[in-house]
Amino acid sequence: MSRPLGILGGLFGGLAVVVGAFGAHGLKGRLSPELLAVFETAARYQMYHALALLGVAILLERRPSTPLRAAGWCFAGGTVVFSGSLYLLALTGAPWWGAVTPLGGVALIAGWGLVAYGLWRS
Repeated sequence: MSRPLGILGGLFGGLAVVVGAFGAHGLKGRLSPELLAVFETAARYQMYHALALLGVAILLERRPSTPLRAAGWCFAGGTVVFSGSLYLLALTGAPWWGAVTPLGGVALIAGWGLVAYGLWRS
């Protein structure tokens, strides 16, 4: 089960570099400074959680556990919802995407709690 999470971590990390570069070079001057900051936040959190996914994948190889596995899937889903909704907010300007973002944030927070619990339990 660690392999899919590690693969997702690698993909999310690579995509974070791509979208970060796109934001810095392709969107500068096309988006307001506020929306560009939203886009940059999405890319930053995507990279943080790509690294978290890689860390969880490594931990699962050494200490397989249900909480760590659940943490990885919380990171994966939370990243898609959190960063994805912020990308869409920045690119479309539709403010209702901002209402979706906290759902991803809750999943990311749950993931970190599950990492702590999983390590404490092992």
